[in-house]
Amino acid sequence: MLTRLRRPAPPAAERPWWVARLLDVCLWLALSVPLTAAFDGVPRVRMWTAVLGIPLLAAAVAVRRRWPLVALAVPVALGFATARELFTFEYATALAVLAYLAGVRVERARASLWFFSGVAAVGLPLSIVLVRTMWPWFTAVLTLLFNIVLPWLLGRSRRQYAALVRTGWQLAERMEREQQAVADRTRLRERARIAGDMHDSLGHELALLTLRAGALEVDERLAPDQRAAVGELRAAAGAAAEHLRDIIGVLRTDDRAGPSRLPADDSVEALVERARSSGVEVSLRRDGVPGAGEEGMPVMGARAVYRVVQEGLTNATKHAPGAPVEVRLAGAGRWLDVTVTNAAPPPGTAPSAAPVSGGNGLVGLDERVRLAGGELRAGPAPGGGFEVAARLPTAGRAPVRGPGDSSRWSVSQRELASARHQVRRRLVQTVAVPAALFTGLLLLMGVFALISPSWSVLDRGTYDRLRPGDAQEAVQSRLPFFSVDVPPDGTPVPPPGRSCQYYHLRPYADDMAYQVCFADGRLVTKGVVHRRDRPARG
Repeated sequence: MLTRLRRPAPPAAERPWWVARLLDVCLWLALSVPLTAAFDGVPRVRMWTAVLGIPLLAAAVAVRRRWPLVALAVPVALGFATARELFTFEYATALAVLAYLAGVRVERARASLWFFSGVAAVGLPLSIVLVRTMWPWFTAVLTLLFNIVLPWLLGRSRRQYAALVRTGWQLAERMEREQQAVADRTRLRERARIAGDMHDSLGHELALLTLRAGALEVDERLAPDQRAAVGELRAAAGAAAEHLRDIIGVLRTDDRAGPSRLPADDSVEALVERARSSGVEVSLRRDGVPGAGEEGMPVMGARAVYRVVQEGLTNATKHAPGAPVEVRLAGAGRWLDVTVTNAAPPPGTAPSAAPVSGGNGLVGLDERVRLAGGELRAGPAPGGGFEVAARLPTAGRAPVRGPGDSSRWSVSQRELASARHQVRRRLVQTVAVPAALFTGLLLLMGVFALISPSWSVLDRGTYDRLRPGDAQEAVQSRLPFFSVDVPPDGTPVPPPGRSCQYYHLRPYADDMAYQVCFADGRLVTKGVVHRRDRPARG
């Protein structure tokens, strides 16, 4: 009994346009709410960045479906403009949400990985040049991992789940078609069985009737008119046998037809030439096989060679249009290897059929190759693309293997193995790669924490030569490249309009530091600041 599958509800992409626009407006309002915190008691630069960020977030929401990474770049740029650490209250929500939506929308992970690498690369010079320390960059990379990459991975998982659901429905539909095909084959087998019964019973009875009528027709004991009537009976029986043969031929066309023969005027070369003239980039190579070497093979083997090449070219033009195809015939003793390999389709080309096909062509081809004493394998090629290959006997007749004797994987097994491989690879991308990056970042932070104090030491002679009123550029050229990121505890906050930098007096001495403050491009003050819980030195 056949069951009809019911598809799930239409996806969100099929919603009316006004519903999508309404959702965009709601998303924009939700992402803009945290920016209102920048209008209360924050520096003016941060406030104006928030004012500019509200319309920019609207533009990001508007293009998030078509250019998701461009939309994600908007809060990233605003975050860097607000703080070198990238992490800000105003844009943390926008970063997470747009990163998640980018993971849902972006098909290939490579573009996103390049984007994340670019964000990390941009943050490094911002920290070194503007702040003269790497700790803001470490914070920016941590923000990138936890506030951007992690939501992107969640969106990526959702996309993969949706793809698996679609593939599951395609496989279910294929199983339904195969179930219908099994029912059709069952009916055909029953018709063939009926035809066999008719041939064995009625054909035998008609043959006996014709034989007996022929014997009576030449019996001299019968009168002439009786022998004539018996002759008519014999002719009628013969005609009935002919009609029965025609009916049985119709019933047994599917399962009992004789093997088709290779046309005398057709060959593998002609088949390849027709494909080439149709625009397919196909090449034919013979290794150890003379031209038309398949002519000396058994009839079913020669026809199987032709059908393997024909099916391989058909699959290539259907599923990888524009990809080059190679047909290779190689002789190996008593065997002939036939291989049809197509490369991966060029970028931007779409197959002319769904990725999950019925597989009837390969199933029928496998049966033909099996009956010819050979073996067929079909699946992804090692270097990409797809390969259809068969090994056929060149002389005599090899033992015919049963339908279940093949050691190769079935279509379902290959799809299951491919799905498992993709799941393992995506698991590595989802868990192992971020974990490795986080571990490497921690190691780098530890190394920098150990060696940075020696890079931020200002010697006493240079400090004594600094004079208030000196130009900032001249002073900066004499200072160490790296500064102390956090002054000693209890250091007073610099007055408005001043920017101060701090340097160690000696390596790993965090209880005191040199303070150098600038305003209007000049050195205004210098001094030594101490931790508040220690008495100040003179």
